[in-house]
Amino acid sequence: MDVGAVLDRQRFTGFNIRLVCIAFLVMMTDGFDLGAAASAGPGLMREWSLKGPELGLLLSSSLAAGFFGPPIFGYLADHFGRKRIIVFGAVCFGLFTLAAIPTGSLSQLVVTRVLAGVALAGTLPIVVALVNEFAPRNARATMVVLMFTGTTFGGGLPGLVAANYMASHGWRILFWIGGLAPLAIALVVLFALPESIKFLTLRPGRRAELVALLKTIDPALPVSPDTNFVIAGENNRQKFTLGALFEGRLAFLTPLFWVSNIVTLGVFYFINQWMPTVLSNSGTSSEQAQIATALFQFGGTLAGLLSMRFLDKLGFLPVPILYACAIPIVACIGVPGLSPAVLTGLVAAAGFCLLGLQFGNIASEANIYPTYVRSWGVGSNFAMARIGGGMGPLLGGFAFGAHLPSQQIFLIAAAPLILGLIVAIFITSIYSKQLTAQGAAQVAAGA
Repeated sequence: MDVGAVLDRQRFTGFNIRLVCIAFLVMMTDGFDLGAAASAGPGLMREWSLKGPELGLLLSSSLAAGFFGPPIFGYLADHFGRKRIIVFGAVCFGLFTLAAIPTGSLSQLVVTRVLAGVALAGTLPIVVALVNEFAPRNARATMVVLMFTGTTFGGGLPGLVAANYMASHGWRILFWIGGLAPLAIALVVLFALPESIKFLTLRPGRRAELVALLKTIDPALPVSPDTNFVIAGENNRQKFTLGALFEGRLAFLTPLFWVSNIVTLGVFYFINQWMPTVLSNSGTSSEQAQIATALFQFGGTLAGLLSMRFLDKLGFLPVPILYACAIPIVACIGVPGLSPAVLTGLVAAAGFCLLGLQFGNIASEANIYPTYVRSWGVGSNFAMARIGGGMGPLLGGFAFGAHLPSQQIFLIAAAPLILGLIVAIFITSIYSKQLTAQGAAQVAAGA
């Protein structure tokens, strides 16, 4: 019995909704955490007298640390299961985030952010892999994007929390919320999130668990004691090798996706982490700067909701379109003399494009790897994205420290998007051929 075929013909039921909602909660902690550091920036600069490069180091610390988390956690998830490692990662992330509260110096805070960044970044690609492995072929991007809107939604919350409570409770209120939430969500995952059906298919010792999950999806499924479960169209092996990420068209797709992720997250975090500070120093009120940051995130949520069905129907094509739109929008954010309404509109549009790009990357890259290395493959893309994410705030710190006008700062932020556009054009063609070949292999295996 091909479990992929069972999943592809499933109807969207309460089971799928529960799965997406739980994954949404996990992703929301990621968005909140990354936004919390940016929103805490002005308060930290005042309390500890930090300069631009020092704050840039703090903002980059958890992102750069994320380079190590995805490969490590992805390797563990491909061996021990998606669910177990998600719970482990959420607990570690929550504890290390709470450890930031009593810190009294930049070096101490950076250490806690690095450790939290490793755990958080390692958990996210596993959640993506799990949701992808439950989704029918014609709704994979939809389910992954719905789940990942949790990141953009969570990323908008710190700005609102900071605007309303940081003046009275200080910057530590952001880390109280950011640390307690993942601990509570870890309990939800432990008791309510199922293990991946495709992962269980590769583990004969967990056959009973697999059968129970398949019956949940299709109660009428004819399963007998001698039914042999397979994943048709995938070349799954017993032993992991690094070369599996570069076989066939993956030799082109994997490095191209790496570049696209580096560019997208680099520009996104350049803007996201520095926007409150740059706008405040350009004459925008602190409250309006925080609200603009929130709209930047919520604009990305809208992008995900609008793009998910296009990603399922058109493949990677929406991504180069968003790159082409993002270049002039980001470049115009720093133009002096903009009215609050125009500035707010540009910020929301930039969030729409940049997070829409990342939605497209994440929803697509999970489709190109076989199950036995999917967590590791997606994790490698997340690791490269974190490299870009770590470089972005550092570059912003140097630009801010050099006292460049805001117009030049945002022109610098827009420049890498040109490279991203070129790479995305190449991905679009190769990705389409890869999915066509996978579908043909599945049909041939079924025949």
